[in-house]
Amino acid sequence: MEFKRFENRIYLSSPTMHGEEQMFVKEAFDTNWVSTVGANLTNFEKEVCDKLGVKNAVALASGTSALHLAVKLAGVKQGDIVFAQSMTFDASVNPVTYEKGTLVFIDSERETWNMDPEALKEAFRKYPQCKCVIPVNLYGVPAKLDEIRAICDEHGAKMVEDAAESLGASYKGKMTGLFGDYNAISFNGNKIITTSGGGMLLTDDDKGAASARKWSTQARDNAPWYQHSELGYNYRLSNILAGIGRGQLLHLEEHIARKKEIYERYKEGLKDLPVSMNPYLPCSKPIFWLSCLLIDKEGMAKQNRGDLTYSYDKEAGKSCPEEIRETLEKYNIESRPIWKPMHMQPIYKDCDYISVSGDSCADIFERGLCLPSDITMTDEQQDYIIEIIKSCFA
Repeated sequence: MEFKRFENRIYLSSPTMHGEEQMFVKEAFDTNWVSTVGANLTNFEKEVCDKLGVKNAVALASGTSALHLAVKLAGVKQGDIVFAQSMTFDASVNPVTYEKGTLVFIDSERETWNMDPEALKEAFRKYPQCKCVIPVNLYGVPAKLDEIRAICDEHGAKMVEDAAESLGASYKGKMTGLFGDYNAISFNGNKIITTSGGGMLLTDDDKGAASARKWSTQARDNAPWYQHSELGYNYRLSNILAGIGRGQLLHLEEHIARKKEIYERYKEGLKDLPVSMNPYLPCSKPIFWLSCLLIDKEGMAKQNRGDLTYSYDKEAGKSCPEEIRETLEKYNIESRPIWKPMHMQPIYKDCDYISVSGDSCADIFERGLCLPSDITMTDEQQDYIIEIIKSCFA
């Protein structure tokens, strides 16, 4: 089969606007509330609280901002040990470095690709003084959140749940973003819903939420003049962007349903190849933010990756993530490697890494690939992508 390059690029996951967003943004302009206060901001926070069943939501400039304030609320200070999932985006762990904490990375288990509770137990045996644990719900798939929470409670450690990629997912009937003492979601442009950029801190801790609000607006004290007793940040979301979020929130379930359709069509279309899709537990309801494939070991062609470069060998009946990614790019289709684990990153190469299963996340990174998961992608386009992937194994 001969393939043609798409004139319009097919993205990994792009923003999808519906129209209601303009109505809320217009309201902000019409009332002249265009800064970091206004009805959109207040209502967006309330609507997220109502949707998820959490007491407090603090709308912030990014998911990273939310994670940073969550880490501060968890009490992380210079030298404190923090356990973090290794397979994630660095925004999950950089806030620990902002606060001068000491990162120890935890391997993934194979059932969800998220933090391995058994490796976490081993980490606590080695570092019983750990102050905080940061699990992630990778690609919209919930981690083993109840097990991780129980281990944290047993050792008196705070849990910060990074639910940046999993808004709308649930685990054993409970929404993600509610399992930690402090939790973060993201509204980045490629997430399940977007405010163009933005995030939220979620917590049932009223005092903690009040502190986060204060810190997010430069920690101004309650005085007629600008007085500051502690360090603050310019982290508050604007009323305009909150308006975009309100319009997007109306379509959350619609977006999730379409993402699931995309995942299932990949699973069916690729079933005859030596690959599997990113896994999840039956007790969870993922949002399938990104559909990812994992090439079976016997189906892997030889692949070499340096820090900045890569190479691979073409082998009949086999392929590798870099060949598939490069081939899709040739036809103007975006795909992306699985998150390179943090313990493999140059910036964190000196951090300890705890594994009890032979470095699962390094293996998943080696054999995995994030596929185009854009909800505007047509079935015909996805079928074409599936045929291109099949050609890589010819």
